[in-house]
Parts: sequence; C-alpha cells; structure tokens
Amino acid sequence: MEQNQVILIDKPYGWTSFQALKKVKYLLKVTKIGHAGTLDPLATGLLILCTGKKTKEIPFYQAQEKEYTGTLVLGKTTPSVDLETNFDSETDTSHLKIEDVIDILPEFLGEIQQTPPIYSAVKKDGRRLYELARKGESTEICPKKVHIYKLEITSSKNFPEIEFRVLCSKGTYIRSLVRDIGEKLGTGAYLKSLCRTRIGEFRLENAWKIPDLEAHCRKIKKGE
Repeated sequence: MEQNQVILIDKPYGWTSFQALKKVKYLLKVTKIGHAGTLDPLATGLLILCTGKKTKEIPFYQAQEKEYTGTLVLGKTTPSVDLETNFDSETDTSHLKIEDVIDILPEFLGEIQQTPPIYSAVKKDGRRLYELARKGESTEICPKKVHIYKLEITSSKNFPEIEFRVLCSKGTYIRSLVRDIGEKLGTGAYLKSLCRTRIGEFRLENAWKIPDLEAHCRKIKKGE
C-alpha cells in the first residue's frame, strides 16, 4: 500500500480507535495518518483511516451520514451506558411490550438535542469527559443538536433486549440515544453491542480486518 490512501478498517472489539490507527500506521510504515470519527472501545465496525495528503479529506468523511446496528437492553443501566462499567440500577420491565417502544421512537427522529454521555471523548475545559468520569469528577455537559434520519427495530425476539438500526448525523452518540430511550420508558437501558456499518458511501463489508491486513502486508514485504 502507498501513501495518500483512504483505508477502511473493521475495528476489533475492545480496541480504541487510536490503537487501530497505531497498528495500521506500523503495518503500512506511514508517517502521517488520521481517522475520520472515533468508535468506542466496545464498539466494532467501520473506521476510516487516511494517510499522507488524504488526511486533508478527514473533515469531509467525518461529516458524512453514519449507519449503526446495535443491541440495547431495557431495565438495567451502567454509568457508561455500555458494558465498560458495572450495572448501577435494575428496573422491572414486565409491564412493557415492544409496542411501547415502537410508540416512542418517533420522538427521537429528526433534529434533536442530545447530551453526550459522561464517558465520552468530548472535551470540557481541555479535558476528555471520560477522564473526569473515571476520577469521579462531575461536570455540566451541554446538549448539542444532532439529526436522527432513521431509527428502526430489527428484532425483539429476546425482549427486553432489542436489536436496532439507526442512520444519523456526525456527532450523534448512540449510547446517549439508548440512555434517553430507557429514560423515556422509565426503565433505563444500556447498550449491549454496537457496530458501525456505513459512513457515507463507505461500507463495512469493504473494510480490512486487522489479521487480513497483516497477512497482506507480509505478502507485499516478501514480494509476493
């Protein structure tokens, strides 16, 4: 692979976006590289990396519509709204039906005000929110406008576990969306799994898995 490339990576579960970037930088032996949108460590899926002169295009890719699939669970919460932290509350969901969830989804469509989760990379006074959260420091987080273009349930066979798909704008936090849905239903909720499947016209199925990229780079090094 040469410099000045757009590289699609399927970020592994448990890796930070920076870890994925650092790995690719090492494999490709490039000096300049950046990514177009962070994924949480416990999320998987499409990460766009740009090398060389292509790093100038990062803002363009960041601004593109995003597509995610995920699983939320009603009735339990965690401080991080995912499984990075331990459960801190549990609420009975026996009174709920999937129709109750479907009925409130339209409230989250279109332009909405969304407050980022405390465990996020958003900066406040020069510090990442997750740094404050891990130290037990509280801070006021300002809501911001995001756009949810589509939000649909794809499976509820294990209710109150719900599989969903969402199309959204830059800056949308799916954990915040899950948190707000749980609060609206009065039961709380957490994000069990999340995968970014598309950014603009770039799709996950065209992305490199790290082991495949490693094997590809070995072949190139051997001149195969």
